[in-house]
Amino acid sequence: MKYPPGVALLTVCFAAAPGLAAPARAAKLTPETLKAALAAKPQGDDAAQLADQIRGWFGKKNILKGPGPKVDGLNVAWAIEAPGAAAPPEVVSEDGAFRLPLDRVGDTPVYAGAITLPDGAAMRWTYQVDNRPMGGGQLEVYTMPPEDSPQPGVPKGTLTQEPRWKSQIFPGTERDWWVYVPSQYRPETPAAVMIFQDGGGYKNYVPTVFDNLIAKDEIPVTVGIFINPGTFADGRSDRSFEYDTLSDQYSRFILQEILPEVEKTVKLRQDAAGRAIAGISSGGICAWTAAWQRPDQFSKVLSWVGSFTDIAGGKTLIEGGHNYPPLIRQTPPKPIRIFLQDGANDLDNRFGNWPLASQQMAKALAFAHYDYKYVFGNGFHSDRQGRALLPDALRWLWRP
Repeated sequence: MKYPPGVALLTVCFAAAPGLAAPARAAKLTPETLKAALAAKPQGDDAAQLADQIRGWFGKKNILKGPGPKVDGLNVAWAIEAPGAAAPPEVVSEDGAFRLPLDRVGDTPVYAGAITLPDGAAMRWTYQVDNRPMGGGQLEVYTMPPEDSPQPGVPKGTLTQEPRWKSQIFPGTERDWWVYVPSQYRPETPAAVMIFQDGGGYKNYVPTVFDNLIAKDEIPVTVGIFINPGTFADGRSDRSFEYDTLSDQYSRFILQEILPEVEKTVKLRQDAAGRAIAGISSGGICAWTAAWQRPDQFSKVLSWVGSFTDIAGGKTLIEGGHNYPPLIRQTPPKPIRIFLQDGANDLDNRFGNWPLASQQMAKALAFAHYDYKYVFGNGFHSDRQGRALLPDALRWLWRP
């Protein structure tokens, strides 16, 4: 196997999984147990049983088309069913630096393999079956922090889906939204608050991270508000208009509609130091815009793969977020703390180059002496690295 220059892979030896009925069979397939089962070089019925397990794991139809890998932390497994293949298929990265020959499972047409990749590894990959590409996609792997999972003895907050919100500031739109209240909240003490754009995704894991960090007093008692972009009655999304436009409209939406509604049942801090706002992609630039427009209300920003590009070009085609770096350089610094994350394989399209745009933002923030942190990895336009960084990012944002 070949790997990118300078990349050291972790070498892991796997013992046979407990409860194996035969050397080839794992009670539950994971990349680790698959590696152990393949190492046993099953034959006959054992091989047929393992092949059936692999088909069930990857999907009996998908495995014929070249399915995506199974990922568990840094451990990754691939499999393909290739009847009539003249040679074992391989998984190959786009640049050819990574090659993983797959093992045939006995005499079956199923081929599989598993490997441990370095933390932060990212690549575009495809199956090669007799020099013919099949399937493929993007892969990035990270060590997930313990705070991403429920921990013993940590009290859990409450996540409530609120009635669909009909906005006056964005007329004709409705949206889903959710409110998380930590178990440590007490009405006599107003809580900090953090607002997440594209909240339907964030709500699935942020509450657990909040539970763990609040329990350790590493962030304040913080209410989470998770808001989806608006949609119109005909199903059209208002996301790009709401998120990418450089105006005070979204900050007014939060301040005049959402926060007063939450405060009917939960007391929130009124100071900017007690308010943070977060988002991914267009939601990331939206979070920055809200704080930029109202630094007296939002002092902390979390942006993952933020779209600081010219999506909102307007009539002039140059009115979008790519203007922020010069604005930051030429405007007296505002009391905003921001955590930026991006990856070298982020988007590059007609609106701009996301990695370059994020680097321009970081350089402008440094020039203007902002309190900022910039983490640049190898990843794609996804939440994978951001999620791996989330506990540390929250500690950094909420530090005194």
